[in-house]
Amino acid sequence: MKLFIGSLPYNITEPELTELCSEYGSVVSAKLIVDQFSGQSKGFGFVEMSNRSEGHKAMDALNGREYNHRKLVCNEAKPQAKKGQRRR
Repeated sequence: MKLFIGSLPYNITEPELTELCSEYGSVVSAKLIVDQFSGQSKGFGFVEMSNRSEGHKAMDALNGREYNHRKLVCNEAKPQAKKGQRRR
C-alpha cells in the first residue's frame, strides 16, 4: 500500500521518513519529493508499506500526529497521472 505523507519538515531525510513509518510495519520504499533545481524538499513524500493492514495502521497513527512541530497529513496515495495529463 502506498501512502502520501504531507506537511513534513523540510529538513527530513529519506532514512528518517523510513524510520518514522517502520514503527507500524515493513517499509518497502520511501521517497521524498524535492525541487529539481534547488534539491530542497517540497515537504511531502511517498512511503510504500508491505501490505494494506500495515499501511492502514501507519495511516491511522500518522495522520494528524505532530512531528518536529508540524501536524502530518497521511492518506492513501492516488494513482499517478500519465505524463502530459493533469488530474481534475
